[in-house]
This record gives sequence, structure tokens and C-alpha cells, in this order.
Amino acid sequence: MGYSSKIQKISLVQLNHSYFLPFQVMTQRIQKLFGITYPIIQAGMVWCSGWRLASAVSNAGGLGLIGSGSMHPDTLREHVRKCRAATQNAFGVNVPLLYPEIDKAIKIIVEEGVKIVFTSAGNPSLWTGYLKERGITVVHVVSSVKFARKSAEAGVDAVVTEGFEAGGHNGREETTTLCLVPLVRDAIDIPLIAAGGIGSGRAMLATEALGADGVQIGSRFAASVESSAHENYKSKLVNLGEGETILTLKQLTPVRLIKNNFYQKVASAEMQGASSDELKNLLGKGRSKLGIFEGDLNEGELEIGQAASFVKEIKPAKDILAEIWSEYLHARRIIVTSELGGDLK
Repeated sequence: MGYSSKIQKISLVQLNHSYFLPFQVMTQRIQKLFGITYPIIQAGMVWCSGWRLASAVSNAGGLGLIGSGSMHPDTLREHVRKCRAATQNAFGVNVPLLYPEIDKAIKIIVEEGVKIVFTSAGNPSLWTGYLKERGITVVHVVSSVKFARKSAEAGVDAVVTEGFEAGGHNGREETTTLCLVPLVRDAIDIPLIAAGGIGSGRAMLATEALGADGVQIGSRFAASVESSAHENYKSKLVNLGEGETILTLKQLTPVRLIKNNFYQKVASAEMQGASSDELKNLLGKGRSKLGIFEGDLNEGELEIGQAASFVKEIKPAKDILAEIWSEYLHARRIIVTSELGGDLK
């Protein structure tokens, strides 16, 4: 049964001086699933989300994720152990299923007792059963209703519904978060985490109205103090304009990145009809590492989402989470007060 058929008229209630809207009733699903305080997940990002960022977000009450996509298996093990030492709260690992050493990564995750795994970029049925049999909570990232249904059928515990506003590698459908979240909510009943373009508490509130149970945020946390990205890259994100990222490389695998010299070369090659092999040669190896981790702002692949436009300064992850949650609560109260005929400044 879809979300739309479940909508009921629910009276506004006041609890501990906070007003709750009808769609607020679903948010506890994410907190209960992961054992966290706030329904805010920090995305697993290559070259950005190591153990320092993941543990900082988890210590602040959200769910921190280690991004394993850019890690050698031994490096992943090291980050898991350091994260566990740095926080007593829940944390997880994001694993791209197309990762060349996926078998080793999964083995390490199981051996190290990781309890939460987010999978992406691949068929969720490949590893979901194996992980769940070992007591691991599994979440899969999807970019369409079709893949959301497949994920639910595979037995995942939740899905991340990612609109094409998101940074890094993206779905080919180019569906926005505003359209995708309610479509997926109507199609499946399991917990839904919205992602893509969510850089503020107001955006978080909007996704709840669309049917989301929580949010996954990447770009804001990429610019945190604890992010492992190069300081050049972080500084580039500060005051980045809303039109300064673009979805490109659609022939290979769509990726959202900052328009720089490297992007101009890619765009020129695409306009001239470059083949997939020619684009691969242009990319070479390690472009994202060059840009994000090593700080080459001209020739590196600077992956980031549209929500980077909300970055105004580099600050600790706990302050970013607190800002988003506070703004979310304030925005909700403004709406409720308006409905009641009041005026909240």
C-alpha cells in the first residue's frame, strides 16, 4: 500500500512546547532503525568521509558513514577500528557494489563487526541477504522507483532516494528529489531517506512533507573541519554559486562536479562526439583524488552537489548538524504558527 492511501487527518498537537505536523509521525522510523537521535545521515563520500568525519557526526547524534569507495581494504579496516574507538554511537560504512575489491570490503565489514551498511551503484540482491544473515542493517541508494522496488524485494531495511541534485556519481534518470521522493514513497513501505540538494533544515522539512523519514546529507559535511578533503577543495565550496556545478559524463556514468578546467575539457570532448573509450582516456586514473584529496582545483574532478551553495564557512560537523536541526525545528514552528493564525518571528 502506497503512502498516499495512508494519509489521515491528524490534529495538530503541542508536546513540550513543540508543534508536530501530520508528516512528523514517520520520522522515528530512522531513529529506531539506526539507534540515533536525529534522522540525519552523513553521506559516505570518496576522499571526504573517513573515520574522523563519521565519528564526529555519530557523536553529534546523527549517523556517520565511512566512504569506502576510495579506500584500499586495509585502509577500510583501519578506519573502522579508529571510528569505533572514537565513538560509542552507531556508525556505518558505504560500499559501492561495483567496487573492484567488494569481496574483501564485505569480509572486513563482517570481521570488524560493522552493524550498518549502505550499498550503492549495483544490484542490491547481490549482498543484502548475506549481510542481513549476519545481523547487519542494510540500506541501498536508488535513483528511480524501479530500483526502489527492486531494493525492497531484495530485503533491504531502508532506501536512500537520491535526486540528481546530489554530488558525485548519479542516476541516469535525472529525476529531482522533489519528484523522486513522493514517487518512491507511493511505491514502497520501508523507511525512506531523502538525498540530493538537502543543505538546510528547511529542505529537510520539505522532504518530510514529501514522505521521507530522514535525510542523507553530503555536500555540507564535505566542507566540515573533520572532512578528509584537501583545504583547497573545502575553500572552493565556500560561497559556491548555485549554478557552478553540472551533471556531466552521461555517456559513461553521470557525475555532478564543479565547472573547472577539467570539466571544460570533458565538455569539449563530448561536444565533439568523443567515444566512451576516448572519454575514459581523458579521465585517466585518480582524477577525483587529484581534485578532492590533493587539492588540484584545475585538473582534478571536483565532485559535489548543488547543496554546496549553502556552505558559507568551514565548521565542525557537530555545528553543521546542530544548525540544520535547529533550522528544521524553526521552519516547522513557523508553518504551524501560521496555520494557527499566529506570527512567529
